[in-house]
Amino acid sequence: MNLLKATGTIGGLTLVSRILGFAREMLMSRIMGASAAADAFFVAFRLPNTFRRLFGEGAFSAGFVPLYAQRLQGEDGEAEAKKFSEEVLAVFLPTLVLFTLVFQLIMPVFVAAISGYSGEKLELATYLTRITFPYLILISLVSLWAGVLNSLAKFTAAAFAPALLNVCMMLALILFPQGGPDTAFWLAVSVTIGGVIQLGLLIISAVRAGVSLRLRRPKITPGVKQFLVVVIPATLGAGVYQISAFIDTFFLARIGTGALSWFNYADRLNQLPLGVIGAALGTAILPAISRHVGANDPDKAAHVQAQALDLGMFLTLPAALALCVAAGPLAGALFQGGEFTARDADITATVLAIIVLGLPAYVLVKVLTPGFYSRQDTATPVKTAAVVLVVNVVLNFVVQAMSTDPLFRIAGLSAVIAITSWLNCAILYVILHRRGHFRVPGWLASRILRQLLAGAVMVAALYGLEMVFADWFTGSAGRRIVAVGALVGIGMGIYFPLCWTIGGVDRQAFKDLLRRKRPAANA
Repeated sequence: MNLLKATGTIGGLTLVSRILGFAREMLMSRIMGASAAADAFFVAFRLPNTFRRLFGEGAFSAGFVPLYAQRLQGEDGEAEAKKFSEEVLAVFLPTLVLFTLVFQLIMPVFVAAISGYSGEKLELATYLTRITFPYLILISLVSLWAGVLNSLAKFTAAAFAPALLNVCMMLALILFPQGGPDTAFWLAVSVTIGGVIQLGLLIISAVRAGVSLRLRRPKITPGVKQFLVVVIPATLGAGVYQISAFIDTFFLARIGTGALSWFNYADRLNQLPLGVIGAALGTAILPAISRHVGANDPDKAAHVQAQALDLGMFLTLPAALALCVAAGPLAGALFQGGEFTARDADITATVLAIIVLGLPAYVLVKVLTPGFYSRQDTATPVKTAAVVLVVNVVLNFVVQAMSTDPLFRIAGLSAVIAITSWLNCAILYVILHRRGHFRVPGWLASRILRQLLAGAVMVAALYGLEMVFADWFTGSAGRRIVAVGALVGIGMGIYFPLCWTIGGVDRQAFKDLLRRKRPAANA
């Protein structure tokens, strides 16, 4: 597998989705502002997405992809892999439906416990969450079909599917722009409709790839047992991460009106490189590492992981540094306007500048965890996540108790997220290192140092530009967008050529890709 090409395919299509997501957030900030209705919708949107990460993307992929890939390598590979997928689907779907029905019944209590809302705001948040919650079933099934396609090295449909959700939500904002509870209702409806369309795309793509799954009667077969042995610890581990997300929501909702909105818009910018780079790398390398581990070739597995770390840092470091330096201009240009005031943009910028300090760690975790999942070790990330969760909770309680100032409290919460992300990354790496599964080779350490040097030069240039053209960043919306576009372009124009010049990038890999030649075996 060409890691650079696979990552480029996934990352490029994810970038399309993220750009549409930005367009959606720009519309939403101007129409909804940082209002109570906006906060209620963000609660309704975060809850099914949090459970999606629990049942769908992380835990499911960790258990399903390696086992599916192993069956493809067998004598009757395609038939065995298809049978395994149908057996898992037969158990997975009823579990999701039952889970969703239970939460529909307890929704008022659950939303109240998470958000701390009361009165009309609680009623609205509960109503919206009941509408969005079926998205959990749909997007979790998307994860199953995505796992099948990714194992076949067909990444396009799964990478593009999230764009369809953004299109649906943008249509809701365009068609119902009055703001308040009415717009929030149609946004919630668009989330579920988007899930239906995403699932349809993945099923059609799988059929075209020659995989048509039929529904079986639920039965705990040997394959399902093997899957559960792997996926239950992964689910517990993902559960720890999602408890952390619930904790963040818990604290944000209690900071005051607007906090969830400010954090959401800042995190949208933070999620751009994380989704484009981190998710793409994690998706691309898991099947490759699994095949090398299954073939008893740990050196090749470690080399794939080192390549992914190299590419991840090459792309993430400039993103993190630029987002931190240009947080103010970015938040103002993208979100300020309409119902979203200059104060809202300033607070969003503060949150962004802090939270992106953990961005390289977020991406590194995506690169390191496949080193465990490919060996069907999902227990170790669970233990690591539990330690990180405890630290997260303790630090959050300390920070929130230190002051009643909303700005201090949301900045402190952002700092805790960044700190605990680095802690998680460090623990995972130390464990892999001690087990002899992965160590940072000398060539990689040297290359990262050169990337940091190029990043430092870029930061100095961006600071200078912000000082010289300060009036452009506080002018009209058009001037702000032009100024930010120029800032991004100049930053890229400094970092990437400098990295190429001083050896901060694998030049040969890029040359091979550009020439459309088959890369060497060690690439």
